[in-house]
Amino acid sequence: MGSAILSGILDATIATNNNKGSPFTRIIACTKSQSSADKLASRYSGHSSTVQLDFVAGGNATTAAQADVVILGCKPYLVDEVLTEKGLCDALAGKLVVSIIAGKTIGVLIEGIAKNRSSSILEFTTVVTRAIPNVAASVRESMTVVELPETASQSQVKIIEWMFSQIGMVKVIGGDLFDCGSMLMASLATVSVAVDGILDGCVAEGMRRADASEMAAQCLLGLAKMLKDGHHPAVLRESISSPRGCTIQGLLAVEKGGVRSAFAESIIAGTGHLKRLQEK
Repeated sequence: MGSAILSGILDATIATNNNKGSPFTRIIACTKSQSSADKLASRYSGHSSTVQLDFVAGGNATTAAQADVVILGCKPYLVDEVLTEKGLCDALAGKLVVSIIAGKTIGVLIEGIAKNRSSSILEFTTVVTRAIPNVAASVRESMTVVELPETASQSQVKIIEWMFSQIGMVKVIGGDLFDCGSMLMASLATVSVAVDGILDGCVAEGMRRADASEMAAQCLLGLAKMLKDGHHPAVLRESISSPRGCTIQGLLAVEKGGVRSAFAESIIAGTGHLKRLQEK
């Protein structure tokens, strides 16, 4: 996900673009290993962005000290380990921290930063916000859900919105709905199961998978456009289900399989898992 966000920013700031709105002049990408840093450096070596780009391995504290905005991205179970790195939480003092870690609330992150900070800099406030993009960020079609704290300034909000708008759309939601929103972002995975089943059915009926995939992709694009225009899913189904038709037969088959309730349960189960993560 970090690479997708980076690519979006770099593409928005190439020399031929009107990039006056960019809040960034330099990006330091900090990875865990030197091999990862080298791979990223090789991948982006020919990019024509006007942003200065550096890749380093380790040294999170040193890197954060040089930044005004810090994106915190790691596995949820590694958060405590990352925040206990010597000097890191001190380096975050007075900075805007954007977490893309699922299952860790703003409160938990603030508590972790405060716990590992030197008493000599307690007067400096760290503004923590969180954002969850989805996998479509890689093709600039993500929907990113964002939770903003009351302490975020207008300029900080603009930075966050600009950054994530480079990989798709941005939706600000409240903390009470953030776990549900995060799971909704992950629902591309569950929907892909349905698509895979549809493709299997087409192959079983003699169609090449590549052809079926191409046509299914366009159908999904059309569905997405209609949903964005405000069409209700039930109305869409009704409009194309004619008496004794093939569409109603297909709908009856998926209803018999309990597909609707299974997809609903996928959101409920995933949201519940995120809530349990926060309790640990």
